Amino acid sequence: MNKEYAVGLDIGGTHITAAIIDITAMKVIDSSLHKESFDSNMPVEEVMTIWEKAIRISIKNSKVVNTTGLAVCMPGPFDYTNGVCWIKDQSKYEHFYGLNVRDLFQDKLNLSNDFPILFENDAVCFGKGEVFKDTDNLSKKIMAITLGTGLGACFIDKGTSISTGDLVPKDGEIYDLPYKEGIAEDYVSVRGLIAGYFALSGKKLNNGLELYNLAKAEDKLAIEVFEKMGEDLAEIVIPWLEKFSADSFIIGGKIANASEFFLPFFNKKIKDAGSNVTVSISTDNEIAALLGATSMLYKA
Repeated sequence: MNKEYAVGLDIGGTHITAAIIDITAMKVIDSSLHKESFDSNMPVEEVMTIWEKAIRISIKNSKVVNTTGLAVCMPGPFDYTNGVCWIKDQSKYEHFYGLNVRDLFQDKLNLSNDFPILFENDAVCFGKGEVFKDTDNLSKKIMAITLGTGLGACFIDKGTSISTGDLVPKDGEIYDLPYKEGIAEDYVSVRGLIAGYFALSGKKLNNGLELYNLAKAEDKLAIEVFEKMGEDLAEIVIPWLEKFSADSFIIGGKIANASEFFLPFFNKKIKDAGSNVTVSISTDNEIAALLGATSMLYKA
């Protein structure tokens, strides 16, 4: 079988990771992995120059001559079909609002109009990537979430993302589900953790890493905040694990690194609810996102 290769991109608010993926075997070429940090609120041309640099370095390091597509894992709100960015008032990509990112890539990389440039939601990419990392998951129903600045989710049935119908929430999203005095993301996210710690201690933290370090140093209030988040997460997802009849629940994102503090409390809640779903923590979010993005170009 002839091998085909594609460029996979994992783009966040402060970084871009590029890699070349063998889309027949769905494997990342390790030597091609390249990451660049940047401020996404810079002018569009400056951001695109950094993206181009990451792509060209990745291709050069891979020693691959021809690529057959570009697959992009991108945060929302975003029109993934047409490639238009609708991110607004999120302290990132403030100059990209309303722009066609597909056109920007074509112009910057001198690509033809028929060169495939595909976009997908970052949480969906993560979930799909986890499926391709473990081919046993191709026969299962998976619910995957990303815990970080936001609360991302996806529902995957035998490798296909499901975002409509009665078995999943609207658009396959859980971040905006009504919960307590607000929405789910108010409680299960970095800002939720920081708010929780402030409510208990009166101390304002700058980021999630500070809270994690406090918990590692056995700060009882920091540990309590993570434990409470685990319980909140369980309450939010239990109804959807049941409706979707999920076989597996996979947790990714930066906050997943603190699973030692919240996972036991999450597991207890779902066990008490009678759920038999298999729960796991992703071992490599970034590889999963890259594989998930390029799965749109997968050559079976």
